[in-house]
Amino acid sequence: MFPLSSRPMPPLRLSFRAEGTRTAMRRAVTRYGRLASRIQLSPRIWAAMLLVFASLSSFSMNSSAFAQTKPFKLVAFGDSLTAGYNLPGSAAFPAVLEKMLRDKGISVEIANAGVSGDTSQGGLERLDWSVPDGTDGVILELGANDALRGVDPALTERSLDAIVTGLKARGISVLLAGMYAPRSNGPDYVARFDAIYPKLAEKHGLVLYPFFLDGIAGDRLLNQPDMLHPKVEGVRVIAQRILPTVERFLFSLRPRS
Repeated sequence: MFPLSSRPMPPLRLSFRAEGTRTAMRRAVTRYGRLASRIQLSPRIWAAMLLVFASLSSFSMNSSAFAQTKPFKLVAFGDSLTAGYNLPGSAAFPAVLEKMLRDKGISVEIANAGVSGDTSQGGLERLDWSVPDGTDGVILELGANDALRGVDPALTERSLDAIVTGLKARGISVLLAGMYAPRSNGPDYVARFDAIYPKLAEKHGLVLYPFFLDGIAGDRLLNQPDMLHPKVEGVRVIAQRILPTVERFLFSLRPRS
């Protein structure tokens, strides 16, 4: 939405250094025999084995999280970026994300509660009727219009905080999709606005996706002529990038039965 460059963080790589292990094992064989060598394994090997067991346990737990008979019910609650401005309904963010999740075998329904031009205050005012009872989680994407209009970041934070508080009171989990302010708003405004989302995520213990427009901001090939709204291809990039965070969010929800 804004002329920013956003690069994804490189994937973490875990390395396991086992220098000296071979020498230690030879000494164990010499002193205690082959049976003793199996017992006197290097602490590093034990650490590696524990890491493998932990990974397997995590995989098993994560897999069981999606053992469900009913689909997860999500609401994408936002502005034109969620609504799919100038796009067919099937190309809007909620529909594209739902298809990507279903293609991975995750049963989910994502309702589109995006309203073009909506601010965080506008979202707060329509919250109760936009998010029905029975909703498992909300993807909250609001604030871009606040920044474009130069709304005081304190007011934006207050409205978003009230939205999150209201949803939590109803037992509805929230994935917070962050936004960055246009750099033309000045460094003071930018610093105050950009800090809203990490601050709220920490306060409420939310899953945070730092920048909703990651990967498309400022890209003429992925945005409509106004450079504010994504094209069909841009929506796909947004959905693909946020997908792992949404999966993590779904893992945190109770399995549907």
